[in-house]
Amino acid sequence: MPETTISRDPGFPASCTALPRTPRPDRFRSRIGADAAGGFYPAPCRYELFLSARCPQSRRVAVTLDLLGLRDTVVTTVVPPASPDAAAPAALRAAYEATWHGYDGPLTVPALCDRWTGRVVSNHTPDILRDLAGRLGDAARLCPLDLVTEIGAFQDLVEQDIVRPAEEAATGAPADRAQALEQLLTALGLLDRRLACGPGPYVLGERLTAADVDLWVALTDLTDGVLSPYRHLTAYVRRLPRQYAAFRFPRPEERTTQGG
Repeated sequence: MPETTISRDPGFPASCTALPRTPRPDRFRSRIGADAAGGFYPAPCRYELFLSARCPQSRRVAVTLDLLGLRDTVVTTVVPPASPDAAAPAALRAAYEATWHGYDGPLTVPALCDRWTGRVVSNHTPDILRDLAGRLGDAARLCPLDLVTEIGAFQDLVEQDIVRPAEEAATGAPADRAQALEQLLTALGLLDRRLACGPGPYVLGERLTAADVDLWVALTDLTDGVLSPYRHLTAYVRRLPRQYAAFRFPRPEERTTQGG
């Protein structure tokens, strides 16, 4: 737990102490609920997503949003590179400050914000994805009930055998990079064979699911050249944007320009 500073006010007896200071959060994890009586409840055009084209988590959210058919329900703002004159970061900063008075922490994306109150609802990607599917969209589109367990297991595999080893191979300690790269290449080889011999064009068969979203984002985030030896994975990465406009993020109309 973080240390708490207790201060004494000379106007009070020595036995009285000030309330502990609440540490500033960097992570906001409110949720969209189902009750219109209060809180963050579902409503068309009430919410806005701040995303970055350079952020893999933003790409997961953007692709999911589009595949769920929510482009006309949730406003999307793509944050441009940092600039003192950029309108999007200024709006994002205002949302964080409205959520926590005097907020001076990082402006992380993805961020789901409430346009009615001007506050950040959540900047925790798994919660954002759950609320987009479960509260604003039709969860069965990307996570059909008969595949829920398989999707969860495959998403864990992507995180543990592709995302983390790729990060370790690129930025880890020199002694750990070779092992991480070996783990990554082994996983890519297995997935390449899975697509070659699988029961359908997608990783879990005939239906596009949330597992494909996670895999596609992870593969497109790999360093140039890593994927080239894997013919079926390379074809898969190229095919999805041709089949689904959702995988072409950001679209021209979503590219935020800097302005005063």
